[in-house]
Amino acid sequence: MASDQGPGMTTYVSIWVGFLAIVGIEVAITYQHPETKHLLAILLVLAFIEAAIGLLYFMHMKYERKILFWTFVPITVFVLFMMDHVWPDAFRLFYLRLGQ
Repeated sequence: MASDQGPGMTTYVSIWVGFLAIVGIEVAITYQHPETKHLLAILLVLAFIEAAIGLLYFMHMKYERKILFWTFVPITVFVLFMMDHVWPDAFRLFYLRLGQ
């Protein structure tokens, strides 16, 4: 019955070891000095994997109903869409001449 309540200590330790392995891979790749766009792409993919694992296990989304998990998809799309429309205003402030 205790196994129905969620992950045990071995699951969390294995996730922690997996996170350490991903960080080790990130550091090793960074020290190889690849081209900037390749480094950025690799680090973003690894960060996405880490975020997905954190979302699934530490926020317990893996053990929730699927509909709750899929509500994050439109919310994420909406937030990214709104950020795309707000960022130009933030960059516009660099070119304003205040007081003139």
